[in-house]
Amino acid sequence: MQPIDFWYSIGSTYSYMTIMRLPDVARTTGASFTWRPFNVRHVMVQQNNVPFKDKPVKAAYMWRDIERRAPRYGLAPRLPAPYPLPGLVLANQVALLGMSEGWGQDYTRATYRLWFEEGLPAGEDPNLSRALREAGQDAEATLARAQSPETEARLAAETETAMSLGVFGSPTFAVGEELFWGDDRLDDALDWAAKPTA
Repeated sequence: MQPIDFWYSIGSTYSYMTIMRLPDVARTTGASFTWRPFNVRHVMVQQNNVPFKDKPVKAAYMWRDIERRAPRYGLAPRLPAPYPLPGLVLANQVALLGMSEGWGQDYTRATYRLWFEEGLPAGEDPNLSRALREAGQDAEATLARAQSPETEARLAAETETAMSLGVFGSPTFAVGEELFWGDDRLDDALDWAAKPTA
């Protein structure tokens, strides 16, 4: 099976369902996912495509859609969750640092659980400190590294890479040059990844 790049941004509501179930999907399918945090807000502003801003009818549909779909994955979110997130950029800088140090998935999953199931906005305290502790990290020291110019530059670079590939939203699954956008396209990405390569 071909590897899959999982492009996601903490701050994306639909990514909740993907993030909470992806480790189980990897185990049951044998798929290999590389988790790649990026700044989806920057992408959407660049493309003049902020999906739920000043769109109450669409936002109401989104929350109801997540509420309908979550139980099939054994998830029980408390909706609506706080949205949008002022701390989106910092949340993803922490995630990117974590991916390079081996605790990023644990942090991301804890962040989304606290955000969607306890109503604590990601990217700010108490979510940040609690999620980092759950990932086995010292919150103060980790946040200092996450807010360094180096980490800021790395997130900006990853975001530019995502845009250069055609990624415009989160979650997106990339199998080679093929992109599959949305939690509901995960199965399509898995099917494509299972195809024999040339």
